[in-house]
Amino acid sequence: MNVLDLAVQNLTSPMVLFFILGAGAALLRSDLVVPDAVARFLSLYLLMAIGFKGGAELARHGLDGTVFASLASGVLLSFGMPFIAYALLRRMTKLDPVRAAAIAGHYGSISAVTFVAITAALERFGIPFEGHLVAVAAAMETPAIISALLLARRSGGTAQKASNKELFREVAFNGSVVMLIGAFAIGAATGDRGMTALKPFLVDPFAGFLCLFLLDMGLVAGRGWQTGRKHLSPGVLAFAILMPLIGAMLAAPLALASGLSAGGAAVFITLAASASYIAVPAAMRLALPDIDPMPALTLSLGVTFPFNLALGIPLYVSLGALVAG
Repeated sequence: MNVLDLAVQNLTSPMVLFFILGAGAALLRSDLVVPDAVARFLSLYLLMAIGFKGGAELARHGLDGTVFASLASGVLLSFGMPFIAYALLRRMTKLDPVRAAAIAGHYGSISAVTFVAITAALERFGIPFEGHLVAVAAAMETPAIISALLLARRSGGTAQKASNKELFREVAFNGSVVMLIGAFAIGAATGDRGMTALKPFLVDPFAGFLCLFLLDMGLVAGRGWQTGRKHLSPGVLAFAILMPLIGAMLAAPLALASGLSAGGAAVFITLAASASYIAVPAAMRLALPDIDPMPALTLSLGVTFPFNLALGIPLYVSLGALVAG
């Protein structure tokens, strides 16, 4: 299946179409809304399902060199990419150094929802992938935050008002990380037995819950476009599309060196191409409280996420197949 076929299949999938429905409803100022409690439940459910299935898959196949190589590659990418993002932002935009550092951190970390989207797409395309990449996704949340803070301090930014203990707690015990890793550990401990028991809850309804969640994401993105348009200069917009592609190209050779399958490479590449809008904003709120979070959220959720969801995923799947040979 070529890139065009993948793109058409992805763009016409119920998941993407529900995201478009949500974004369109928000732009038309419809009163359509997903209650906050429902949205939180959907987020927890998706992270639980992905984490548990990944852990069960690891229990089936066991630990090997690929697991450790991909973990090391993920941490390296997450730490290094903010420096590239920062350099691009300083060259392509008029952002001040500290704001550029904060945004750069978002583009070194990962989006758990994009991770859910690529795994759902691979299952739809019938492409298997390594379950341990759930752990890689969790490991890629934090290093970028450290890089962003280093860049901010080097640039003479606002002194960190939160203690190191507070910052570590905010990052390490972020709800998405706890659920993803916790479900992964439970899946690894229970293996096929646990998967058989939870299949009616974690597998069969997964696609429907994902559609409803992406409807909510579309509503959030659409509202973000309305309120954050002033932040979307041509240079900033170009960065939000260019940086995911750079992340994908950097991840491709590391996926090859890690020995990942075509599906695993696609997941790893997508992780590198995604941008955080949960863990990093929470950490930046503590570490750089004087920085307005809206520009970063507008870019990561309002531009990069829709780009990856609609067009990026088919490209990353094709690149993964090319890398894995």
